[in-house]
Amino acid sequence: MEGLNKRNKSLFTGVSMLILLFHIIPFYILVTTALKTKGDFSSKWVFPEKITFGNFSDAWEMANLGSSFFNTTVITVFSAILLIFFGSLAAYPMARRQTTLNKFFYFVFIAIMIIPPLTALVPLYKLVVNIGMMNTYDVAVLNNVAAYMPLTIFLYAGFIRSTIPKELEEAAKIDGASTIGTFFRIVFPLLKPVTASILIISCVYIWNDYQFAIFFLQDKSMHTITVSLASFFGTNQNNLNLVAAASILAMLPMTVLFLFLQKYFIAGLSAGSVKG
Repeated sequence: MEGLNKRNKSLFTGVSMLILLFHIIPFYILVTTALKTKGDFSSKWVFPEKITFGNFSDAWEMANLGSSFFNTTVITVFSAILLIFFGSLAAYPMARRQTTLNKFFYFVFIAIMIIPPLTALVPLYKLVVNIGMMNTYDVAVLNNVAAYMPLTIFLYAGFIRSTIPKELEEAAKIDGASTIGTFFRIVFPLLKPVTASILIISCVYIWNDYQFAIFFLQDKSMHTITVSLASFFGTNQNNLNLVAAASILAMLPMTVLFLFLQKYFIAGLSAGSVKG
């Protein structure tokens, strides 16, 4: 039995290493390409003999990444704040008060998660044009909040049901705390793990959004990272060094966010989906 367990452990380790290698290879090629000089046509598998960091500064200026970073950061930050604030407030009564109306709204949100967002593109585009919200931060933020609110409520509600004891809230109410006071003073501070999970999931998708940004943020001054990268790639197909450098710059913020919140990510995601 012990030998079988060791063999299974070795097999699991080997498979894990293969999966890790599978994910590292594209990143390695991206890095080697970004660090090569313009005239270096050596194999993408070979690390450059002469390393240059000039590609990053050139890509930043040529792709207008400064403006794109600012636009994307504004949209991502405000979308995340609204998702966390309103998503947690909406999920709390759905998790604690099992009324017919709350159950109905909860299952409506779950059903919305199944619908692809692009199915609403045509009527949404017509609405945005009619109310004059094209090329504004408002339309980008509200669209992202609407798209990821069902998932946010689903994770928050599941986490509250499965992780936070009702006795804590009952004790707070005995001490005279209101429902909203109990939520912000007792419940919300305990939501750190699932909040980290929601931040990572939503921010990554919002930061990398292309399908809606290309339609609603058509003005060049409002371009996001993905739109600028797509345009930059189209004009620099023969200079992949710059494209690779721009891609690395674009992925850095979300990489840092994940590394900062990773210790909460798995716990929050698993606990938040136990009792959906």
